[in-house]
Order: sequence, then structure tokens, then C-alpha cells
Amino acid sequence: MMSKPLAFIVEDDKRLSDIFAETVHSAGYAIEIVPNGRLALDRLAGTAPDLVVLDLHLPHVMGHKVLEYIRGQERLQNTRVMVATADAALAASLEEQSDLVLLKPIPVSQLRLLASRLRPNNNAHES
Repeated sequence: MMSKPLAFIVEDDKRLSDIFAETVHSAGYAIEIVPNGRLALDRLAGTAPDLVVLDLHLPHVMGHKVLEYIRGQERLQNTRVMVATADAALAASLEEQSDLVLLKPIPVSQLRLLASRLRPNNNAHES
């Protein structure tokens, strides 16, 4: 049996991280909540998640630096990044580096649908 794809929820707001985790889990992912940018970089150094839901305004290391790290690592080239932020200007500047940019507040149904579409096994059906 195939294991579930792994998603990191990189969000410092506990309430939001719990909502994002529950929603992305319901889309078929195993979940790891990462509460700040420094821990995200530490975890990314040893793990290649399939999806990262990434807040931009994080303690210790900002989200755009985490995104820069992901895009700079060849072993993370298949990691999809969904930026989730209330900062529209910063989000706009990162659109090309991100797979998706979502502005908070994000409807749960939209997050679930988009996470489902980014699942690795869904891409196998595309030609």
C-alpha cells in the first residue's frame, strides 16, 4: 500500500495551523505542523515533503526565505509550495516561485480542493 504524501504546514498561528492541517489531511496528506521558519529550514534539510503550505510572516526566518531555500535545492524540486498569507504585496512578488498563492482568509473548501489537485498521484493521470 502506498503511503500518504507528506505536507508541511508552516504557520505560526496555532488556530490557523490546526485548520490548515485538518483540511490538508482531509485531502489525503500526512501532516507535519512546523511553527516557525527556522524549524522549517531544519526539517527541510532532512525531509522532502510533497507539499508545503507556507505563511510568509513567520518568527525567526521569514517565509520568503524558506521558499527561496526550497527552490534552491535540487532534491526539493518536486515539492509544491502553496503560499498562504494576508500580505498581498509580498504574495504578488512570490507568484512565480510558488505553485499557488492564496490570500487569507482562505475558505476551507478551497484549500482542500487545491491541496487535492497538488497531490503527487493526481499528476500521474495527466499527460
